[in-house]
Amino acid sequence: MIPKRALLVVGTFLLALLLYIDRVCISTAKDPITASLNLTDKQFGWIMSAFALGYALFQTPSGVLADRLGPRSVLTGIVLLWSLFTGLTAAAWNYSSMLVIRFLFGAGEAGAFPGIARAIYSWLPMKERGLATGINFAGGRLGAMFAMPLIATLITTLGWKQTFVVLMLIGFVWSLAWYWWFRNLPEEHPSISTAERDYILANRQQTSATATELPFSTMMASGNMWLAMTQYFCSNFTFFFCLTWLFPYLKKTYDLSSIEAGWYSAAPFFAGAVGNVFAGALIDWIYRKGRWKVSRQMPAMMGFALAALGLLVSLRMNSAGFAVFWFSIAIFGADMTLAPSWAFCTDIGRDHAGAVSGTMNMAGNIGSFVTSLAFPYLLAWTGTPTVFFYVAAGLNLLAIAMWTAVKPEQPLKTQSTGPHEE
Repeated sequence: MIPKRALLVVGTFLLALLLYIDRVCISTAKDPITASLNLTDKQFGWIMSAFALGYALFQTPSGVLADRLGPRSVLTGIVLLWSLFTGLTAAAWNYSSMLVIRFLFGAGEAGAFPGIARAIYSWLPMKERGLATGINFAGGRLGAMFAMPLIATLITTLGWKQTFVVLMLIGFVWSLAWYWWFRNLPEEHPSISTAERDYILANRQQTSATATELPFSTMMASGNMWLAMTQYFCSNFTFFFCLTWLFPYLKKTYDLSSIEAGWYSAAPFFAGAVGNVFAGALIDWIYRKGRWKVSRQMPAMMGFALAALGLLVSLRMNSAGFAVFWFSIAIFGADMTLAPSWAFCTDIGRDHAGAVSGTMNMAGNIGSFVTSLAFPYLLAWTGTPTVFFYVAAGLNLLAIAMWTAVKPEQPLKTQSTGPHEE
């Protein structure tokens, strides 16, 4: 019989797959949307930034909700919400309405990964955490990879508005299936075996004996928290270019058709998926050797070094194929940083894994917000994408320095609120 925690990873993998398909859709639909609503490139940049801003601002509140209410109801609710706004994107009639809808779409998606982190904390033993996190983020990258050519084809066949409605309906199906199957704790699941339940309870990170609170001020006073947020800002600055400007950048720079640009744009996401799984497996392998701290540091530092290298070399390539190859190396590296980042947040957050990971992701998506605007504005000011790529490479080098100082064995201090009933 398939272990229930394996089915949990399958469910969250599919969630990440859907999340990124919905997120990338607007980038692939740039040309018909800008033509339909008469938008400039800078206005479209603000629309993509509106998503990143909503996504960033609601990370911590969503993580707190996942900690308090459990990932069962929270993930069900947020997928219903973001799917609704995915469909409503088709109803936008001008620049302002699209800004509002995409901001609310981003707010809806905000709780996805903090909710997943809370589920992983409750359901998975420590030695399985890295690979599970890597698989989940690989789902996101594969979703984006499939979305580029698939959404381009759907838009050509159905039109951009109908494509967003189809994605809305798929999200509704996932949310209902999740609520029916999942339980917040393995001991609450009606069909889990006694052996698996006992194994999880004996090997997962232990919950506290008393209920605790983790004030936002306490997180902000933690050096670990600031290190996590800074390095994740750097990681997202590189990766979010893929979700926003890579498709139109390749299409314009190399004079490609939409379908050609879609296939080229898909390659870095596949590299990112491989990078996530590789880093997740590497984390667990090093952890089993008894090197907890190194299991978080080494994959992240390797990843940031590859990201900087790939970005700089890609600038020297004169063809779409070679440029995408080196940019794929960069995204392989950038995505190697995700599993250690989220494992680190679960390490130091424990019962508050949702809030801590959400706060890190908030900082990361401020990086996404900046990326959405930095690329078109730097391009307009300098006439070349070179400056943007050098800035991104520099941030990756800064992140390596951040990882030298992390302390995963040092949990955030909490405040006791009395007996803990869970």
